[in-house]
Amino acid sequence: MLKNYKSCFKTSLKTAMLLLACLVSFATARAQTAPSATGIVKDSTGLALPGVTVNAQNTSSGKTISAVTDKDGIFNINNLENGGNYSFTFTYVGYLSKTLTGYAATAGNKISLAVVLKEGATALSQVVVTGYGRSSKAEVTGAITSVQAEDFNRGVISSPAQLLQGKVPGLNVTRSGNPNETGAIILRGPSTLRSGAQEPFYVIDGVPGASIALLAPEDIMTMDILKDASSTAIYGSRAANGVIMVTTRKAKPGEPRLSYSAYAGFEKVSNQIEVLTGDELRKYLADNNRSLNPVDNNEGANTNWQKELTRSAFSHNHNLSLSGNTGKTAYNVSMNYLKNQGIIKDSELERFILRANIDQKYFNDRLRLNVSAVNSITSTSDIPDEVYQNMLTYLPTVNVKQPDGSYTENFTRTRGYLNPVSLVDNSVLDGKVKTFLGNAMAEAKLFDGLRYTLSVSYQDEQNNNNAYYKRASGLAQGYNGYALRNSYTNNKKVLESFFNYDKTFGDHDVKLLAGYSWQEDRNNDGFSTSNRNFITDALTYNNLSLGNAPAGSTIAYDQVAPISTLRLISFYGRAQYNYKYKYMLQASLRRDGSSAFGVNNRWGYFPAVSAGWNMSKESFMENVKFVNDLKLRAGYGSSGNSLGFDAFTRLLLYQTSTTSRFYYNGNFINAVGPVQNPNPDLKWERTDMTNIGIDFGLFNNILTGSVDIYEKRTSDLIWNYNVSTTQYFVNTLTANAGKISNKGIEVMLSAKPFNGKDFKWTTTLNFSHNRNEVVSLSNDVFTLPYLQTAYLGGKGQSANPSQIVQEGYPIGTFLLARYAGKDANGVSQFFKADGSISNQPPVVADFSIVGNAQPKLLYGWNNSFSYKSFDFSFFLRGVYGNKVLNATLANLNSPSDASNVNIPRFTLGESPNDNNAYILSDRYLESGSYLRLDNATLGYTFKLKTRSINSLRFYATGNNLFIITDYRGIDPESNMGGLNPGVDNNNFYPKTRSFLLGMTVNF
Repeated sequence: MLKNYKSCFKTSLKTAMLLLACLVSFATARAQTAPSATGIVKDSTGLALPGVTVNAQNTSSGKTISAVTDKDGIFNINNLENGGNYSFTFTYVGYLSKTLTGYAATAGNKISLAVVLKEGATALSQVVVTGYGRSSKAEVTGAITSVQAEDFNRGVISSPAQLLQGKVPGLNVTRSGNPNETGAIILRGPSTLRSGAQEPFYVIDGVPGASIALLAPEDIMTMDILKDASSTAIYGSRAANGVIMVTTRKAKPGEPRLSYSAYAGFEKVSNQIEVLTGDELRKYLADNNRSLNPVDNNEGANTNWQKELTRSAFSHNHNLSLSGNTGKTAYNVSMNYLKNQGIIKDSELERFILRANIDQKYFNDRLRLNVSAVNSITSTSDIPDEVYQNMLTYLPTVNVKQPDGSYTENFTRTRGYLNPVSLVDNSVLDGKVKTFLGNAMAEAKLFDGLRYTLSVSYQDEQNNNNAYYKRASGLAQGYNGYALRNSYTNNKKVLESFFNYDKTFGDHDVKLLAGYSWQEDRNNDGFSTSNRNFITDALTYNNLSLGNAPAGSTIAYDQVAPISTLRLISFYGRAQYNYKYKYMLQASLRRDGSSAFGVNNRWGYFPAVSAGWNMSKESFMENVKFVNDLKLRAGYGSSGNSLGFDAFTRLLLYQTSTTSRFYYNGNFINAVGPVQNPNPDLKWERTDMTNIGIDFGLFNNILTGSVDIYEKRTSDLIWNYNVSTTQYFVNTLTANAGKISNKGIEVMLSAKPFNGKDFKWTTTLNFSHNRNEVVSLSNDVFTLPYLQTAYLGGKGQSANPSQIVQEGYPIGTFLLARYAGKDANGVSQFFKADGSISNQPPVVADFSIVGNAQPKLLYGWNNSFSYKSFDFSFFLRGVYGNKVLNATLANLNSPSDASNVNIPRFTLGESPNDNNAYILSDRYLESGSYLRLDNATLGYTFKLKTRSINSLRFYATGNNLFIITDYRGIDPESNMGGLNPGVDNNNFYPKTRSFLLGMTVNF
């Protein structure tokens, strides 16, 4: 029996091997006879191009077979149809497509091709991201500036918005040296009175309202800035401040790619205010027959408080990414870690970001599914605001600590006079923000030209703020240790559902969009608590139960705002038409409904229309050889501003009061009363904008650029207006009334003076001018003649404003006393309202409008050079024509106080009798103009011929290398956000100068 089984097994095995041999022979024979194609693709310099898409189309049957070039630029296509006549089309982003025709596929024949692709030859061939779609620059009829990754600012970047500083005409980005501050971002001038409502709206990979803090700079591929209303109106009530479309890096076709980049940098203070040393102060006082209080004079003390508090900060950044794209499946995973030390001790930022994206195509590419997730954890350590002033004013004639180890303090002094080193050492101010964004998207090609997209996203942001003031802290005197913690969550749910229809009918191209959007924001879901009187500082805020608040004491809670839920529902549509890419027309309409506004104004309409004329395609331009591209465009549209509102702004609100109690049923009950009036007519601010522009390319596109002229008019400004309590519950009402205008011009020029094989030079210049004006603050119902702001304080000046918002003037207009020189005794004098001069402190009635903080010109100039494997770039930027109020210097310039606080070296030129030297006046209103060498980078790329490493680049970068300015403060670049732009008032974190070394390696 066993022998029979063995015999059968052997016979079966021989039969199977014979069949297998036959199949292999048949397959080999077929492979030998089936036609195929192979080839290599290079750029104009001879370098291989990986990731080029190759489409082989049988011109008879219409069947197409695709392939992608590998890392060596080589492609292979097998199993072409025998006897077919083929055309081969090569496409690659940033290069002109190329088609080769007339190739016959015959049995046993292999078609061999060698292809050279040229870089995009026209300025209008660039693809830009628009709302709910993409368009070539040639089709765009609005004002859009696109910034590619290679043009981003370099250096220690803690916020992605800093990548654009000085790169986009009309975009004003300001930042400080504090790694925990994001700075202010304003596009085409301020158009609202509300702080926190001036920043552009962000859309990240199609997800509207996503947090820009989620992204590491290395993960961003492009940023498209939509500036005029004809471009932004598709986002309706959130787009009045402009829209920034962010596109993250995606996997390129080809083999999996692993990339690692890193840098390490050192930062130091770029400038300091020079104050007197201890010996210099003693001499100054002795020369003027004055002396120090013995407790403020430690023998031999010469403490440099700025030196004690600052350091050379070390920062490092690491980014690791893995990506792959087979044509059907694409994925990208990246990790980023940043540690950014501040130059003031104990201030720093630490951030970790993990990002993943997977894209899958089904059913012959008719269905595309995309799932992405980003998780960011940002930890911050900060310092008390009181440090900034005390590091300049605290007397240098005392030591940091006394012989017994205690910090030198004099708590009998007023005006916040506190040891700045103690402020830092005895204060723990920590924060942590955890942000998660998940997005799922499905895109289906329903039939020829029609696509349906469904996108669902969820963003969750957890904020944790912890503070502990130690028992020796001057900020919690008598509290014996004070801890405070709050935690709250904000989340956002967004659904986008829309159809795109793109169809070409001969010379006519039509693009249609129709969609629906739903969004729900739930904010401030959290709590706050505190305690004091701790037996030890060792645990800081980590165990509040160790505190023992005295009986009957009132704990001051850092109140978290009430929980609120906002909903936004939108319907939108857009139609685009172009004829031969010569004549273009676009119209859009969005209808927004928001729960933030009154029942009478829940819904708003935001229309836009624009047109373009590509003159360079006209027959009369055929003989104008030096013009390659010339397109005129004009547009008008409306958008809204609904930032800065919660669900309760429109409602009647009640609140309890612990100071107003009444007796009821044997108990004292806290009174409840109205604190906010309802307004059923409250609506969003509305911005209407007209834009006229021109795009051009000259001399074979060696010179390209654009010019835009715009007028932006914002109406229905929201403010708290005084109302009569005979008609309302309380004396203020949040309502719409005012108007603001911005008019300006923007110019961007780019040139390639040299574009050879070995040496290349690209230079880009942009500049812009904007004129801001408050047109009105009132209407028929509500009246506000002016609004005085910027109450900066100081000795006897707490009731004095420094700026005014008034009709006919820009936001940031300075209202100050007018300096009239010094009298015979060296005492500062001021002009009175009637023109007379007095050495008495001026009153508000004597103040005059003396200038404004809005710059007349913003500009940036970038240059990039490459020679073989070397690259070098430098970037200059600046502003011109603005004013900065140097209130810091004014506060320091007090010779009469020199025995109590330190004075700057500037004061040595003042009379010791001048008791008015510190008074804020136009004497301290200085030019804020500057020119800064913002960045210079030198790099070298190794062309490695190994299988494991494709490229390796090392570079060195310097930031803020020099500045040319007449400003006498630390730095003229002041925050331009809010109602008080251009004010330097004892809260200026020093600017830094950084030097870093970095590398990028691609495997």
